[in-house]
Amino acid sequence: MRERTRAFIGHRRFQQFIIALILVNAATLGLETIPAVVRPFGHLLTLVDHTALYVFVAELLAKIYVERTRFVRDPWNIFDAAIVAIALAPMAGGLSVLRSLRILRALRLLSVVPSLRRVVSALLRAMPGMSSIVLLLSLVLYVAAVMATKMYGEATPDRFGSLPTSLFTLYQTMTGDDWGNIAREVMTQHPSAWIFFTIFILVCTFVVLNLFMAVVVSAMDEESAEERAAMEGTSAHSTQLILKELAELRREVAELRKQEVMD
Repeated sequence: MRERTRAFIGHRRFQQFIIALILVNAATLGLETIPAVVRPFGHLLTLVDHTALYVFVAELLAKIYVERTRFVRDPWNIFDAAIVAIALAPMAGGLSVLRSLRILRALRLLSVVPSLRRVVSALLRAMPGMSSIVLLLSLVLYVAAVMATKMYGEATPDRFGSLPTSLFTLYQTMTGDDWGNIAREVMTQHPSAWIFFTIFILVCTFVVLNLFMAVVVSAMDEESAEERAAMEGTSAHSTQLILKELAELRREVAELRKQEVMD
């Protein structure tokens, strides 16, 4: 029974059904935010939502039945269990805010779709390298904010009047949000301020932020290499098993021939 359940929940068609159900459930949760749709179809949307939840619970129980203690060793299983547990939490009283968290069920696509799972695994793998880049970026922002406060604080107190204000303004500049108007406002009294803003944007946007992309791409390459190595290892193991079975068959055929000759 356990093997049949394992084959059923691991079948490609069943996985496609779960993906389709997640997408439909996400769509219904989005439609629930539209009053014009809720008034005529509210009961239908609720029925679809509850049906999807029951299917997710049944799938989770089936995985627990099949994998037993191995279930808790897989982080993706823990992720799915947490998503379903949030959906099962009571929605009344002080926990009514959890109703809005039902949309988190859409995140189950991360564990169901293999390509998304690889991307998330690569991002987690890149976290140590990204933490160093975040520290570097924070240091650059702090140094630039102190310089900007001392140089442009009196001219533009709304932008660089204090260290927190300068940090926010430079963060806005780093993201490219209206940085041109910020620079022009400062340049009305400090014409050479364009040098500061140009260097800051070059360092932050074109150097530090691109390092994030480099770290993530490197992590994804490592993830892909490990998957290829695992597939090659599985293929090599299968080849060895086939060769071993062929050798046994040859030995059995040779023994049968010897018996025929003796007879």
